[in-house]
Amino acid sequence: MRSDLFDAANAEKQTGERWVKQNSRMVRTTLGADVLAAKGAMVAYQGQVGFNHEGSGSVSKFIKRALTNEDAPLMRVAGQGEVFFARRAQNVFFVELTGDGLSVNGTNLLAFDASLGWDVNRVQGAGMMAGGLFNTVVQGQGTVALTSDGPPTLLDCSQQPTFVDIQAAVAWSANLQPQITSSMNMRSMLRGGSGESLQYAFHGQGFVVVQPSEGLPLGTQQTGGGGGLFG
Repeated sequence: MRSDLFDAANAEKQTGERWVKQNSRMVRTTLGADVLAAKGAMVAYQGQVGFNHEGSGSVSKFIKRALTNEDAPLMRVAGQGEVFFARRAQNVFFVELTGDGLSVNGTNLLAFDASLGWDVNRVQGAGMMAGGLFNTVVQGQGTVALTSDGPPTLLDCSQQPTFVDIQAAVAWSANLQPQITSSMNMRSMLRGGSGESLQYAFHGQGFVVVQPSEGLPLGTQQTGGGGGLFG
């Protein structure tokens, strides 16, 4: 049988690494230690692998997830073998945490080492006007796989104030405390506005990852189908 499909570029990546990009839109993870992943993110697996719903782990975390749109349901992936993750053919990239933390838009969170701690936190200043904005904060030592609707861009927030559309912000340094700002004045609101009214305002030592898209509307969860900014 002959086909362009059998080109080496399409073959499964054979490496000794736990996390590797199979291509710009798919992650391959070698199990041993467990992995937590967004439900629906698994597109294939090999070996003896089990998938189970991951509970909140604490009453406070359960309540926050129940009351917010950041209820990105997680599954625990365990066993021996390889698992492939992707979402909507979006670009994938890794962030390697070394004791620090990352605040992630739940719709961009694909998978991460189960040894990492996680919680749901409210974005400061995200009140009624913003519909209440919550992000998943992941911290500790391990790898986080994220998706971006198009190639991601890394912006340095330490040199000057940085403003990002709230739906285009993928993730940022957990030490940053963004504020919600509005570029729409009252007259614009009465006339209908442009849809570009709310942004995150970042300033401090850290970075923010921006996707070249506003993604899905706020409150809409993504599941299924998945380059590299950090890996």
